Amino acid sequence: MNAERDLSPLAPGVVRALTDKLYEKRKVAALEIEKLVREFVAQNNTSQIKHVIQILSQEFALSQHPHSRKGGLIGLAACSIALGKDSGLYLKELIEPVLTCFNDADSRLRYYACEALYNIVKVARGSVLPHFNVLFDGLSKLAADPDPNVKSGSELLDRLLKDIVTESNQFDLVGFIPLLRERIYSNNQYARQFIISWILVLESVPDINLLDYLPEILDGLFQILGDNSKEIRKMCEVALGEFLKEIKKNPSSVKFAEMANILVIHCQAADDLIQLTAMCWMREFIQLAGRVMLPYSSGILTAVLPCLSYDDRKKNIKEVANVCNQSLMKLVIPEDDEMEEAKPSMTIPAEPTSEESLSKPEAATSGESQLVNELDITALKQPLFFPCSCERIQVTLNLDGIVQVLDYHLSDTSIGMMTRIAVLKWLYHLYIKTPRKMFRHTDSLFPILLRTLSDESDEVILKDLELLAEIASSPAGQTEEGHGPSDGSDVRPGPVELHVPARAGQLSSSSTKGLECSPSTPTMNSYFYKFMINLLKRFSSERKLLETRGAFIIRQLCLLLNAENIFHSMADILLREEDLKFASTMVHTLNTILLTSSELFQLRNQLKDLKTPESRNLFCCLYRSWCHNPVTTVSLCFLTQNYKHAYDLIQKFGDLEVTVDFLTEVDKLVQLIECPIFTYLRLQLLDVKNNPYLIKALYGLLMLLPQSSAFQLLSHRLQCVPNPELMQTTDSTKPSTSFKRTAASNIDYTELLQHFEKVQNKHLEARHQRAGQAEQLDRRVVL
Repeated sequence: MNAERDLSPLAPGVVRALTDKLYEKRKVAALEIEKLVREFVAQNNTSQIKHVIQILSQEFALSQHPHSRKGGLIGLAACSIALGKDSGLYLKELIEPVLTCFNDADSRLRYYACEALYNIVKVARGSVLPHFNVLFDGLSKLAADPDPNVKSGSELLDRLLKDIVTESNQFDLVGFIPLLRERIYSNNQYARQFIISWILVLESVPDINLLDYLPEILDGLFQILGDNSKEIRKMCEVALGEFLKEIKKNPSSVKFAEMANILVIHCQAADDLIQLTAMCWMREFIQLAGRVMLPYSSGILTAVLPCLSYDDRKKNIKEVANVCNQSLMKLVIPEDDEMEEAKPSMTIPAEPTSEESLSKPEAATSGESQLVNELDITALKQPLFFPCSCERIQVTLNLDGIVQVLDYHLSDTSIGMMTRIAVLKWLYHLYIKTPRKMFRHTDSLFPILLRTLSDESDEVILKDLELLAEIASSPAGQTEEGHGPSDGSDVRPGPVELHVPARAGQLSSSSTKGLECSPSTPTMNSYFYKFMINLLKRFSSERKLLETRGAFIIRQLCLLLNAENIFHSMADILLREEDLKFASTMVHTLNTILLTSSELFQLRNQLKDLKTPESRNLFCCLYRSWCHNPVTTVSLCFLTQNYKHAYDLIQKFGDLEVTVDFLTEVDKLVQLIECPIFTYLRLQLLDVKNNPYLIKALYGLLMLLPQSSAFQLLSHRLQCVPNPELMQTTDSTKPSTSFKRTAASNIDYTELLQHFEKVQNKHLEARHQRAGQAEQLDRRVVL
């Protein structure tokens, strides 16, 4: 190569020295180049300066020969030093060949490239900022370099660049964010450490508002938070903590909606630190952004609800998730129950695209086949900006998505108890705040709510009953037609029928009238009767539930709803029950509750006196169903002080089939007579003259019993009945007795007795039929 012709103005000796394998010779050549360039600068000879840089770049730094590349790098650094403050004019030409050498296979050459770039940047200072992205890109690669010397050199260059950025007010953050967003997903530990260190630096610069671009990098930060290195996790934690502090200081400038679904995703992370951190952010977002977060409620609940059942090993996550859940619930207000037509999806001044972008996630949730996680991911792609301070933001509650998530978690048998309780609390809250909208979902929710009554937890059952009671009593559940809302329910086939029978509207005409007239019994809505029907169906199909929880469920319902309505409706339904054995069992259960539960004290007093038409109407309704069980019918007559009719019934017992079960129930009735509930009955034994049928009825029971402990108990009681002659007084009549007889005259006891005989004949036929079937089965087995 003819050095004098091709590489002038570089002297041949300089060219040879630049390509020498010894560093000292290359350094001497670099000093000569520095001297030469200074002369050109003094002469303002820019063309020669460019020519020298071009030679060093093309012929040396980008040469195929390694020693030439080394010479080119030191020569370019010398040029930069010579140029001084003017180096900014030639930075593109100086930097590009050096950055190319960052990718060299020779680690020594990469180190020299790093050294050369350090010198170039040190001289240029703030002038390098327009080239920051390419410098950052090169440095991010060197941060993960396997050679420790190269890594050490890159760290020096990195610190220098950070100092320049920190002291400058001309940093192009907008241009840098795309590169940062790309690099933040690196899996290399050193690259991640490099990225986090830069984010921390940019956060610390007052003139750089990185918070505006947080949605671009938040997902990547949470990815880095799961790194295996404790040091990197700690650095990332600090960075996220700084961002959160900034968010709390300036919530009005935060783009909460753009980050909502990012948090939803990471709140479901398997890594405890990621999940806890994301959950803490979610808590702050809900509290700071308020109703802006409502369109993302279904996603938030998907993430939060499972955490509520965590054990003590994840106590912190559970506690934060609980706060998120409570805070989100408070955002639902009665105004959300307004019709959609009267309210825009979202109105935010100065952001015309927000209405469109918020309506899309809601539209996505309307499809029943959509998966829960898909509902909110659509919103992640929508750029939303929410001012939180000045304007009042109107948000349409995404009720379809929320109900879908709640239904899913309640149906999942593997979900923990606390989650199921939270779901039921949510549904109850929604029925209180947005009843009109929620009743659109009632037919789909009803079967799962009925199944939940079989839950193992009493607390879950209590919350379920509270919710069912609210559904059954809410005015919003009353249909305009005045009959059950299940007319179209056959469109939704399910494991539990939701049809109100054709006679549901009857409640017997007298029964309905009684319910409406009584001031103590508020009229229930269309779902009340449906609930009673399906509850009895569930007891019928799941006898274990009736045995273990039946009394508990009915007693709680009597507290939550009106006890008279419950007994009235159940008696009316049982009157038409085809499974007579179940009807008898259910009547026995209801009677035991009626006679023994403290919750029904008021109803017992109402029945005891039969002073009002409503109470007598209730007695007749109960009586007709109580006829499924002879002994309970007698106990009802004792409760209502219908002693003559009780005696008449016992007389009929001689015509019945007396079984062991029958005698057992008589035994239990005798035990009940000795309880505090029947204190008034025992005291009436003192008034022998006015209560002859009471004594006769008790003697009738005595005659039915075998010589058992119950026989002895009742016999001893009857022995205490005084001689009527000894008990005579001047005032031998009681006003209460005459009133009682007047009240009793309004009831057709003959018709009731005939009804009793008719029902008992049906039971007799059913027993014989069952016995015949069992006998045929036995014969088949023998054959």
